[in-house]
Amino acid sequence: MKKFFNSEDLENYRKEVREKASRFSTLITVCQGGCKAFGSEEILERLSSEVRERRLNKKVLVKMAGCHGFCERGPLVLIFPKGIFYGRVTVKDVPEIVEETIVKNRLVDRLLVHSPKDKEKIPLIDQIPFYKRQMRLVLKHNGRINPESLDDYLEVGGYSALAKALNRKPGDIINEVKISGLRGRGGAGFPTGLKWELTARAIGDTKYIICNADEGDPGAFMDRSVLEGNPHSVLEGMIIGGYAIGANEGYIYVRAEYPLAIERLRIAVEKCEATGILGENILGSGFSFSVKIKEGAGAFVCGEETALIASIEGKRGMPRPRPPFPAQSGLWGKPTCINNVETFANIPLIILDGGGEYSKVGAEKSKGTKIFSLTGKVNNTGLVEVPIGTKLRDVIFEIGGGVDKGRTFKAVQTGGPSGGCIPGEYLDLPIDYETLAEVGSIMGSGGMIVLDDKTCMVELTHYFLSFTQNESCGKCTPCRIGTKRCLEILEKITRGEGEEKDLDDLLELAKIIKDTSLCGLGQTAPNPILSTIRYFKDEYETHIKDKKCPAGVCKALIKYYIDEAKCKGCTLCAKNCPVGAIAGEVKKKHMISLDKCIKCGVCLETCKFNAVVVE
Repeated sequence: MKKFFNSEDLENYRKEVREKASRFSTLITVCQGGCKAFGSEEILERLSSEVRERRLNKKVLVKMAGCHGFCERGPLVLIFPKGIFYGRVTVKDVPEIVEETIVKNRLVDRLLVHSPKDKEKIPLIDQIPFYKRQMRLVLKHNGRINPESLDDYLEVGGYSALAKALNRKPGDIINEVKISGLRGRGGAGFPTGLKWELTARAIGDTKYIICNADEGDPGAFMDRSVLEGNPHSVLEGMIIGGYAIGANEGYIYVRAEYPLAIERLRIAVEKCEATGILGENILGSGFSFSVKIKEGAGAFVCGEETALIASIEGKRGMPRPRPPFPAQSGLWGKPTCINNVETFANIPLIILDGGGEYSKVGAEKSKGTKIFSLTGKVNNTGLVEVPIGTKLRDVIFEIGGGVDKGRTFKAVQTGGPSGGCIPGEYLDLPIDYETLAEVGSIMGSGGMIVLDDKTCMVELTHYFLSFTQNESCGKCTPCRIGTKRCLEILEKITRGEGEEKDLDDLLELAKIIKDTSLCGLGQTAPNPILSTIRYFKDEYETHIKDKKCPAGVCKALIKYYIDEAKCKGCTLCAKNCPVGAIAGEVKKKHMISLDKCIKCGVCLETCKFNAVVVE
């Protein structure tokens, strides 16, 4: 690859790349993020061969791209320059796509998204409600560029922010980030510019900068998708950050469960080293910077700064008391700045457009956009990027398309296992750090799980407490013992053995754990308890007093039976029951043996006549 010795070399090569790209009149991209699980690799190969066989490859370019966000519609194929969006594509659809859309300039109707209101077909990506209400800044190029291609990143302006930053003083860069109002996207929301300034001012000949990619929240995939779809944006932000604080070495701490993200990061680092974007005397500036990738073993606690540092040093990932903070004494006792993936991906935008321009987006105290992984009982699951301050209602019902299967919205859980559950009465609240904290939740790294009326809030709380209790490093007593005692009480309630005093015990334990735990994991672990008791206390009381689960989830408190008036004797329930607990002849009433029933819910899902009842 060509070596860039200065900014002029970089710009000249960028012109060459753009000239080559301009030779193609049509670009077809195939998602190679989460869509790989649904066969998108084969779709990519088939599209490439189909274009070659038809001798269209001189004008039509087919390439892989990262996650474009609309996961519920995957595998995704996008066709530019028009921006045609095809979803749920299969290998069998490929010849028709090429014949109809590329050759004859016609749409394949069945692959289009349909309007949820009038059922009209929506061909273009910018017209689809899921995308129309987003503001995609960090995710702007996901779905269009090949994440394994440095040329693709350069084509869309990549590393021009780095070239610009290296021609300015480090203090000016820090000031620009402070003006932008960017806050850490890892969860705590600490002002990024201030963190950089503190590290820059710290005394020490050696300093480090770390990218925290240890995304461990269940259901969260924001950082993973950024790394898989546009790793160079994170590297560029890290190099700029290293220059600003005076660090010549950086680490990306990424969990080993993200093999695709790691692979694409390694490719990006290697290409940057080969071209001089990483290494000695970057672009002739005199600044040198290297990046190492550290694979974490998957411990949730390593998302905490000091535990992450310990893990990089080869120690067990356990947090330590602060102060001193990492900015004063971090990796190997040296001043260290830690930011998460999304934070670094915002840096090139700030340097290119200016902190003032960046600060025009977002809320009063929280600027820019935020990426959320929208999951749970919502129609349009996927990655959502919106300005901070957007209402919960807009994200869930406008972008997300509302609750699926015609169910009723109950709550939304934000912030991962350390977050809280927010009921429907707060749907019109803006999503920002302060507002979410006021209602008992947190922004976290961006997990957002929609819950419907079939969700048991006691069982959900039990799930999250079992996760945090299992992930506790055990260093401090409040977290190690406190979460275990909370979990025991929750298990007791879901078994139908709860007592009225259990609620008081839960609240007391939760407050003690929150106030006395050593690190953020323990301090936020009680949030699910506090928020669900605050807003759904009646569910706890029903479990305790009436020995019933209103949502029909807790197995010890429910039983299944068949409504004879509705049963048609279709035998589907009996055929699908895994333990043979249902008996009955064709076109005759069926019955469930309570002695055999394991309450798996298969019969409930299978029955087409709503004859299976849970109480």
